[in-house]
Parts: sequence; C-alpha cells; structure tokens
Amino acid sequence: GSRTSLLTSLFPVKKKRAQVLPSPYPSPVVTSTPAHAQSLTGSPATTDHLRPPLLLPSPAMAPRAGGQTYGFPIYCASWLPLADIIKPSPSADGDADADASPALSSPPPPPMVALGGGGGEGRSGVPNALVVAALDPAAAGAPPALSPEPVFRLGTEEQVPYRMAVHPRGDGLLCAFPNGCRLVRWESPEGEDSHSLVLRSDQEALVKLKDVGLQLAVSFSGEGSILATGGEDGHLRVFKWPGMETIIEDPDAKTSVKDLSFSSDEKFLVVNRSSGPSRVWDLKSSEAVANLPREQGEIFGFCRFSTKSDNSQILFVTAMQGDYGKIISWNTTSWTRIGSKKVTRDAISAFSVSPDGTLLAIGTIEGSISVLGSRDMRVVVTVKKAHLGIVTTLAFSQDSRALLSTSFDSTARVTSTESPKSDGMLVSDLELSLIVYLPIF
Repeated sequence: GSRTSLLTSLFPVKKKRAQVLPSPYPSPVVTSTPAHAQSLTGSPATTDHLRPPLLLPSPAMAPRAGGQTYGFPIYCASWLPLADIIKPSPSADGDADADASPALSSPPPPPMVALGGGGGEGRSGVPNALVVAALDPAAAGAPPALSPEPVFRLGTEEQVPYRMAVHPRGDGLLCAFPNGCRLVRWESPEGEDSHSLVLRSDQEALVKLKDVGLQLAVSFSGEGSILATGGEDGHLRVFKWPGMETIIEDPDAKTSVKDLSFSSDEKFLVVNRSSGPSRVWDLKSSEAVANLPREQGEIFGFCRFSTKSDNSQILFVTAMQGDYGKIISWNTTSWTRIGSKKVTRDAISAFSVSPDGTLLAIGTIEGSISVLGSRDMRVVVTVKKAHLGIVTTLAFSQDSRALLSTSFDSTARVTSTESPKSDGMLVSDLELSLIVYLPIF
C-alpha cells in the first residue's frame, strides 16, 4: 500500500534484507499527554484511545539509555532556534534591573527539539502529533536525554507529519503531510513561564502547497530566504520566503525527489531523485548547471553541503553500492567527484552534517548511528542499536555538540560530543557502557 511505497522510496534496502524490514508502525510505548495538548484545529487532543503495545521488547532488546519515548513512530525531527523564537523577559532591558545581580537573572531555556510522526490514517490507536521536547539538565557524567514530558503537543488528527523544516530565524515550522504542507507558528508566552512554547497552525500560509501531495524533502536555506520542496510525484518547487514567489518549478513524473540541500551562500540547490544523477541548480539564474553522475551500481540517497575551515564548500552524497553504504564528496566549483568511502554494511536511512562542518553522521535501517570526521570520513564513534528500528532522522544541534536521532520505534535520542578537533576527529564524552569503539570494516 501507500505506507510500503513510502518506506521503500525513503530507505533503499538490499534485496537480501528486504523481507525482514521492520514495520514502520510498531506498537509504541504510550506516554502521558500534558494537559495543554491541542489538535491542529484547536480542539483538545485526547489519548483515551491509546492501547499498550502488543509485544514488549525483551530485556536484551531494551532501548539504550538516553532514548525517550513519546507514544508514536517518529518520522521527522529538528532542533529549534530558540534565540529567534523565545522572547527575552521584558525586565531584561529595564533600567531598574541594570545593577541587579546576574544570579537573579532568568536562566536560558534548555535546548528544545520538534518531533513529528504517528500511526497514519485509520483506527490504529496510535496518535498523529507534533511534539516539542526539552533537553533534561544532565547530571555530572550522565548522558543527555530529552524530558519524558513534552513542552507542548499538537495533535494533527488523521494527518501524519512525514517531513519537517524549521525556519532558521524562527518563522515557523513547515510540516509535510500526505496531502500537502502546512505551516505551524510559534507562540512564546511571556511571564513566569516564558521558556514554554505553544504551536498554532497558520491556515493562511502555504496556500501554494496545500494540496500538492506528499513532499519527501522540505528545506529552508541557511538564512531562511528560500524554501524548497520535492514531491513523491517528482515535482520540485522552490520559492522565495515568505512571499512564495516561484524561483524554480521542475515537474518530473518519472522520478520522486529523495533529498535536497542548499549551499550555505544560497547560490546552489542540489536535488537527489529516485534514479539518475544529482542535479545542481543555480538559484540566481533558476537553471540546472551540473549533473553529478553515478558510478555503476550506485543508488544515490541523501545530499548535504558543508562549509570547510577556509569557508569553501564541499558536497556530500550518500549512496548504496552492492552491500555497502558509502559517502561521496564533490568539489563545488568544478562539480567533480573528489572522494568516496564505504562506511557501513547496512542501508543508510538518515544523514546529517554538523553546522561547523567537521562532522558527519549516518543512521541505518538496523537502528545504529555513527559519527565520522568530515575530513577523512573515518568512523570515530558508533552507537550500535541506538534504536530498535530504522533511524529516520539525524540532526546536529546548532553548536555541533549534540546529535538528535529518531526512529520508527517511537524513540528520540540525544548523543553528546565534545568540541570537535580541527582535524575533523571527535572526542566523545559519553559513558563507555553506551558506546562501542570499533571500525566498520
């Protein structure tokens, strides 16, 4: 059905393992819903219909420490740019408080993430929702973890959020649903609870994306001035933000859009499709300027630009080739292939590049995550079976010190790292009991 089609389009799987691919809709561990939960239309969200999981994992298969469960399979996730969302307390600028002790000032809010997913249409008993969760203050030496109680939960009724893009300057959260896209706005209440967030659906925004079908890739540019979406139907759309004037429109009914990425200078957009080469678009001329060919047997997956220490850019593309997952690097001036390395024996289901450009992260269909140095692509940290299901999303925090991972198994996990060294290597401060240090091959 549509769920199987979506799964296979997002996660290319080796034939020998196709028959054991875990279901994207496992029975979740149900957690409580805060009293301030709402639905997408503003009506109260309830969880009375939720049922306990039919099959409980054995102790040997219990989730790793650091994971948190929110009661639904998680398809999409992102860190939130809190500095652009949460308004400072009015007293922060008051003259009366100019000489106040720093100890009495309001502490900064903890880092927060947005999570989206659910059980889809029908009476599965699994809710569809958007959740905002905060990072729990970690005790000395303890691994980081998200709070079990969400900051806010927004029910999305029969529509499951498959993809999301958070505006880098706080101008809302774009969600891709099966029928089209919607924009959710942030509201930061002032007063004693100024660190909380409320989500409100903006019914007037994104009219051009209301009934365009499922978008498998959505992204804002680094400065937030451009929005790009790529559909399961192959339609690529690029708009100026927030005016939604069309920059590029490229319908291609023969292929689906799998992923897309903006260069940090907002000059280029790279698009990966379900077949064929990666295509590079010039955003100023609205023309395709390069095709990045595949080698024999390669199936391209994800694409991400990254900025190097000298401010030049490099493009990373993941690919499956036979029994291996690999990462390919491309020169962004000549658009020639400059490197390639096999990094896993499992299909790559998620990929991320750290904002400082020094780290790469991959997630696999087996639930493992790995962090690599971007300079030499050497795997330096591997968390085996970080999740019990397919890793659906990886996202580095803005300071590149934390990696968010999510899965169909209904868990979200945060993996912490120290500041990367200049040579692209990584030193982890996670407990050794949670990490296995070993090469992939």
